[in-house]
Amino acid sequence: MTDFQREREMLGGWLHRLRREAGLNGKELAADLGWAASKVSRIEHGRQTPSEADIAAWAKAVGAPDAAEDLAARLHALDSHYVSWRRSLRAGHAPRQRVAVELDSRTRLLRAFETGVVPGLLQTAEYARHLFAQLCALRGTPDDGGAAVRVRMERQRALYESGKEFHFVLTTAALRTRVCPVEVHRGQLDRLLAVGSLGNLRFGVIPDGAPLPLMPLHPFWIFDDRLVQVETWSAELNLTDRREVALYEQVFERHAGAAAYGPAARRIVAGVMAELSAGPALPQQLPRTAEDSQ
Repeated sequence: MTDFQREREMLGGWLHRLRREAGLNGKELAADLGWAASKVSRIEHGRQTPSEADIAAWAKAVGAPDAAEDLAARLHALDSHYVSWRRSLRAGHAPRQRVAVELDSRTRLLRAFETGVVPGLLQTAEYARHLFAQLCALRGTPDDGGAAVRVRMERQRALYESGKEFHFVLTTAALRTRVCPVEVHRGQLDRLLAVGSLGNLRFGVIPDGAPLPLMPLHPFWIFDDRLVQVETWSAELNLTDRREVALYEQVFERHAGAAAYGPAARRIVAGVMAELSAGPALPQQLPRTAEDSQ
């Protein structure tokens, strides 16, 4: 299967989810749009590439017009696998989070390496709220932080689904980075202590001073063995070439080999909590990527 076909099937899957959430079957949606029913089926199964007008009409018909911006951006990225935040976040962060819900639902094994911020799937609502507020201010995008936080919290239900596995590796810097007030930061670290006990989740922290097999060049997320997402300040990169995915799998395993797990990881988190001062928070910083760690 080509990279283009994988991306087209993923786009079809997101459109399928929107239709399903609207309570429509394929024939009903086709009738609303004045299409042949076979066109809906071909698009959802990745056998036909929708036009931008098709996506806009689909999103409107299922009552999710805000999703059209992000899905159109992904349509334009089918060949390049490069999704500009300027384009995909034009309608705010919530539509991007809804797309992530669909991606999470299709993933059985998720591996994530983070260097400067707590991963989105492990964030508290207040921690996420501060990140979204900073990013909206940076870009001048619609301030939909409340909606974005709600969808991000919805995404976290995946952590409790049977048959799914999660493996997170963080540097200690990701625990220390102060992007929120002290009390919010403390609550976030406490959340990590709690989720670290989930049976389907491995949580590793690379200790300060640990010898690293590779430099921690940037964060990344691996979805099964089919997709790697890398975020920059300007865009999201979607890597689907099998050789590229395999390379990132090697990098992840090397970082994971340097991490502490179980009681040792919890001691590191507790140590960072002990460092927190009861005084005013440090000046707030922007998170290390454009989409605040997925």
